[in-house]
Amino acid sequence: MTEAEWLACTDSQPMLEFLRGKASERKLRLFSCACHFRVWDRIPNEDRRIILKLEQLADGQATYQELNRVYRKASGGIYDAPHFDDCETALCDAWSTADKSDDPDAEAVAQAALLQCIFGNPFRPVKLRRAWLTWNDSTIPKLAQAIYDQRAFDRLPILADALEEASCTNADILNHCRQPGEHVRGCWVVDAILGKA
Repeated sequence: MTEAEWLACTDSQPMLEFLRGKASERKLRLFSCACHFRVWDRIPNEDRRIILKLEQLADGQATYQELNRVYRKASGGIYDAPHFDDCETALCDAWSTADKSDDPDAEAVAQAALLQCIFGNPFRPVKLRRAWLTWNDSTIPKLAQAIYDQRAFDRLPILADALEEASCTNADILNHCRQPGEHVRGCWVVDAILGKA
């Protein structure tokens, strides 16, 4: 996959294939969770508990044993939680959640946008300047942490304004923060600020 193909892609499958062996397990888990959150009203309560625990696991706030307990309870004690198998599980989750949507094709496009939110442009990794992170008593990391914790991604334009005040002129960072559409946990800008991989 080329950079132009990545930026124009509207199908998560080739994107995930490209990310195979390059993406962190955390980001892939958060992508899977984001796909499920998009069809949340169509997911049974017992499966919702699994998704929430999977997100906690991705963020180091739960253990695999805790996920396994929730999974076994949902399956009536029959199955253990499967181990996350790199891009394969993320792809299966993308397909299964697209099937729950009223418009699977539109859902596939939305999932590709989620991957772009989470992974940014993998062909042009962005490095943050320490001066941005320490500016004004570390305002930018504090804003990013609040956005992440509260799922307040509507505040990303405020983060962009703060970055500009801290002398950030990187168009990729500022444009992403001001880009309309869905942003989720794992957002590449927020993760970069918080030092999450």
